[in-house]
Amino acid sequence: MKIYGVALLAFCYLVGKLVGVFLGKLLDINGDVGGVGFAMLLLILLNAFVRKKGWLEAETEKGILFWSSMYIPVVVAMASILNVKAALSGGWLAIIIGLVVTLSAFFLVPVISKIGRPK
Repeated sequence: MKIYGVALLAFCYLVGKLVGVFLGKLLDINGDVGGVGFAMLLLILLNAFVRKKGWLEAETEKGILFWSSMYIPVVVAMASILNVKAALSGGWLAIIIGLVVTLSAFFLVPVISKIGRPK
């Protein structure tokens, strides 16, 4: 029942958006503050809770795993588009800092990949 995966994803997204908007209002910011992050955390926690209780059939679990694995790349792609638009309108400093951070992350991949490897 892949539809349960969609239902869980939609529920987490709506609750995350509500929490993000509420946090934005609380901080006097006109917008959503971390709603997608809250939604992802809620999705992870609910998925672990339901799995631990044994409430999932095999087909339902496949649906939840499919949609939870699709959710993160889509949200990251949407957020990165917004960050690029903000950086381009923010001036050269934002663009330079973005490039430095991105290049640093690329150079750290070999270092991080060695962590936990047996010698």
